[in-house]
Amino acid sequence: MRLRTLLVIALFTALLGVPSVASAVDPGDRVALRHLVVAVDAEDFGLATWKAALDRVGTPYDVLLAGSAPLPNLVRSDGAGRYDAVLLTSAALFVADGSGGYTSALDGTEWTTLWNYEVTFHVRQVALYAGYGAYPEDYCLRAGSEGGIGAAPEQATLTPAGATVFDYLRGSAAVPIQLSYVYRSEVAPGCAATPILTLGPDVIAVTSTAPDGRERLALTFTTNQYLPQADLLLYGLLRWATHGVFVGEQRHWLHVDVDDLFISNDHLLADGTYSPTEFRISGEDLAGAATQQSALRTAYPQASAFTLNLAYNGEGIDPTAPAQCSSTGTTDPLTSYARCLAGQFRWINHTLTHPKMNTTPYQENLDEIKNNLTVGTAAGLAPPTVVLKTPEYSGLGVYNPDPNNDIDPPTDYGLAASNLQMLQAAKAAGVKFLHGNMSFASHRPACSNCSTPHPLVPALLVVPDWPTDIAYHVTTPEEETTFYNSYYGPTGRFPYFDHNLTYAEVVNQQATIAMAHLSSGSVYSHTMHQGNLHQYAPGSSLVFDWLNAVLARYSATYSVPLRTQTWPDLASYTSYRNTHFAALGTGVDPIWTKSTRTVSYTSTVAGALWFTGIRAGVYDLYGSDYISRISFTAGVTKYQVLPN
Repeated sequence: MRLRTLLVIALFTALLGVPSVASAVDPGDRVALRHLVVAVDAEDFGLATWKAALDRVGTPYDVLLAGSAPLPNLVRSDGAGRYDAVLLTSAALFVADGSGGYTSALDGTEWTTLWNYEVTFHVRQVALYAGYGAYPEDYCLRAGSEGGIGAAPEQATLTPAGATVFDYLRGSAAVPIQLSYVYRSEVAPGCAATPILTLGPDVIAVTSTAPDGRERLALTFTTNQYLPQADLLLYGLLRWATHGVFVGEQRHWLHVDVDDLFISNDHLLADGTYSPTEFRISGEDLAGAATQQSALRTAYPQASAFTLNLAYNGEGIDPTAPAQCSSTGTTDPLTSYARCLAGQFRWINHTLTHPKMNTTPYQENLDEIKNNLTVGTAAGLAPPTVVLKTPEYSGLGVYNPDPNNDIDPPTDYGLAASNLQMLQAAKAAGVKFLHGNMSFASHRPACSNCSTPHPLVPALLVVPDWPTDIAYHVTTPEEETTFYNSYYGPTGRFPYFDHNLTYAEVVNQQATIAMAHLSSGSVYSHTMHQGNLHQYAPGSSLVFDWLNAVLARYSATYSVPLRTQTWPDLASYTSYRNTHFAALGTGVDPIWTKSTRTVSYTSTVAGALWFTGIRAGVYDLYGSDYISRISFTAGVTKYQVLPN
């Protein structure tokens, strides 16, 4: 097929560490954008770690269980290399040899074949775990000491070279190493290796060049997919291995929903009893939230676009209250402040009167959804029609069989047990996206940062939230501490800690969980409630105590910004991720031709893929990575041209 018959799009791309342009006669000129993960067996600790990192990015890979399967053919029938990166779970892939010793799961011939492939196709290799020594090859690591690190982390630091590999982290970032066995190493004098991560004077990660010219990277400590060190480092390992050009993407996001605006909630007091009256924030509380939000953006420029999502119930809106930031001369100060400050927040339809929608009939559901939009629009809140957050995620197959039981956890009966009358009413009202809850297995999507087409009404996508343990019915630090310890303290319902926590410790625990979500690239929103916005002291609320704790950690660790989207954009992004993973499922790989600096793709289906390292159409420059979503038509080859 001649070039003029192909759809050709010229793109200008910034690539990290791309090798020099290959000769047109170079047999390794063309390589598929797919990675090879090599593990000993299915129980290999590093396999789950690699898979978790790659699945988050949404990048294609194959797994070789070298202990039971031979090395596959590494070259495609069209002559292109089958893999653009080799990702080892460990440098030696040791297995027991049956006589008390260990040998490699790859034999000598297989290692030679793999290394020759890496040389021919200019493919980099990463070992997730390596010790010092020279078997089966020498990474230039020499013996220092070895031993375990427990739950209390030791802080590793990036070298100048490491700060380049992991440039999405701050150069001064501390990388916590915990629950690991560590080979504390040094680099052999005169050897072609560069330390990239150190623990005190000891080297625990290096890049190196083999005598045959291959580029390698190795860590010298164990990790798993649940540890912060994996969240911080695995993306950088993938990006280094692929020269910064790969299918998929990872960014970091911050979204927070505050539910039940304009109505009141139960109120737990600091002594563990309940107030006889429910709690509703004041207009001054909402004004304080706006001030705190502005201060947060200033204090943490990486979150300069952060905006709270307020899920409102219009029953509590007073239509006669004027739009003013004052409590004087108004029938309802909260409504007045909300109308005055409407543009400071983003508003979400949470139904008019906050009913549980597990069994509500069609017309009631339709009225709840549409009337809340009408009331909110009249108040100037500009709520999007396409998003609905049902009260307590009701109507989506998760409920307590005893409708009067509000204490025990609900049962997840699955999305097929949802209230069809609610779903049909939502669709009729123009809703496209329903909030789910990551606590419930049936609400968790099948792929990372995706959403779930509802099995009863597939036009509706369920987009989950992250719950928090900043309780819905607390307004002060003392009340939150009482609640938290009643659940997780030594005499609580779910005892986890051996002592009752202070408020600072509670916030620290919650910030640790949220930081893990941010580090993993999760796009999903975190949920709190209106009482948590109460200004328990001037300029202080539970919501912003939590936010400041999370952002202090993030800003000390990451150099890249936190993206914050509107809820329709957030939900649409999850639908794009659905499309991306569907395209991955076809098994067709883009091909990178290095001599022409092009990536070409001929799909068997119409769709779209995310790419990192390509700048096309509407793209996002995120740190030093260009991220593009590229659409394609079945059977048409699309070329993305990468300039020198």
